[in-house]
Amino acid sequence: MDHYSFWSILPPVLAIILAIKTRQVFVSLLFGIWLGWVILAGGNIINGTVQTIEALVNVFKNPGNTRTIMFSSLVGALIAFIQRSGGVDGFVKIVNRILNGLEKKNIGESRKIVQIIAWLTGASIFVESSINALTVGTVFRPIFDRLKIPREKLAYIADSISAPTCILIPLNAWGAYIMGLIAAQGFANPFKVLVHAFPYNFYPMLAMAMVVIIIISGKDFGPMKKAEDRARKEGKVIRDDATPLISSDVVSLPRKTGVSPKARNMVIPIFVMVSMMPIMLVLTGWNSVANIQQYPWYKQIFFAIGQGSGSASVLYSVLIAITTGIILYTAQRIFSFKETVDLVFKGISGLIPLALLMMLAFAIGTVCKELGTGIYVAEVTKSWLAPKFVPVVVFLVSCFIAFATGTSWGTFAIMIAIGVPMAQSLDANLYLTIAAALGGGVFGDHCSPISDTTIISSMASASDHIDHVKTQLPYAVTAGIVTAFIYLVLGLIF
Repeated sequence: MDHYSFWSILPPVLAIILAIKTRQVFVSLLFGIWLGWVILAGGNIINGTVQTIEALVNVFKNPGNTRTIMFSSLVGALIAFIQRSGGVDGFVKIVNRILNGLEKKNIGESRKIVQIIAWLTGASIFVESSINALTVGTVFRPIFDRLKIPREKLAYIADSISAPTCILIPLNAWGAYIMGLIAAQGFANPFKVLVHAFPYNFYPMLAMAMVVIIIISGKDFGPMKKAEDRARKEGKVIRDDATPLISSDVVSLPRKTGVSPKARNMVIPIFVMVSMMPIMLVLTGWNSVANIQQYPWYKQIFFAIGQGSGSASVLYSVLIAITTGIILYTAQRIFSFKETVDLVFKGISGLIPLALLMMLAFAIGTVCKELGTGIYVAEVTKSWLAPKFVPVVVFLVSCFIAFATGTSWGTFAIMIAIGVPMAQSLDANLYLTIAAALGGGVFGDHCSPISDTTIISSMASASDHIDHVKTQLPYAVTAGIVTAFIYLVLGLIF
């Protein structure tokens, strides 16, 4: 059996509902995982419980999962370094100087300007979605707090430009992965197919554009408007009973006494981390280049990026960034050896909750795969599709699968494998269909409570995770509805 029919969608759907209703993300995910394994055990609660425990252990059998969890924890050390060394204070000082200069010239409002700067910063980091969200959230959190901009808004900005930027500028593991999926469908030139599909990938474009529109117009709506009103009128950047998804030690780690704030103490380590990502992708995939020596060097590099390990690359990148920071701070005599070691462990311990959450996110992704959640949803819809409705239905189904499973890449794998043959057999527009599958996957990555990017955005912004999901969901759904309408119209025209 490829799937467990209706039962296959219960675990992720109930986990999402429970997370939103109870605000207990850990418990909700664990319940969804447990329910999934009970279903797989044929309703045997004891066997299902045992399999749940084993599934959590087995998360670490996958090297990619282990590397990602290690990366998520080690980022805490980097965050602690750049805060304690005065790097964040130095960067904030420079941004504040720019804002003060603009205010004296009556150029706009500080709140709007700094949000646009955060958006531009994220849009320039296209190598990896996690690094994108972490950088924006960590760097701009103190500036947003100073200007009384709610943490939910920062998490929304960070989340809305992470995955969309990576898929719109596919010179990274995202592009390589997608081209691999397209090539698996028998296309001799997957890059050409991806380029033709690019103009139709409307959701990430609209998601990013909507951030700018909301910032410039100031017309927030839904839960985000309440958060903005709270921050403006009461000066509270986070709700009274909220639980920031990060240790308070890491959130408010002060600059070491006697250390001057210097922006380079933050900029250099983060620049190293971001720039090392594509380099590590090339290095980890270079062994595969031996078979294409006849191609020009730039094609060899691009091929190596496609074969590189994303999880290994982010792990190596953050380790190199931490090492660079240690050398930088030691040269300035900011920290002693003991202080450096203590700070590393302090930062890691602050992100242990994130590592645990990542483990649960991987585990629920595994049980969804075992249940055939994505396959079931796709099969339910594909039998009654007319050609003109293929793009919009593929988009909506991709949205649901990605939202329920929390994985864009998993959704890409499912929906490209199903959508391409559907488009070919029904004579629907192929490029529109591929773009719809990709856009729907990004939707789930953007707003699912169990998506790693959504979790990391909450963590980096020190926002309550469920508050982040609730405040950004109306914006994501709005962009999704507009996207679906566009696919419907284009499907009718083409």
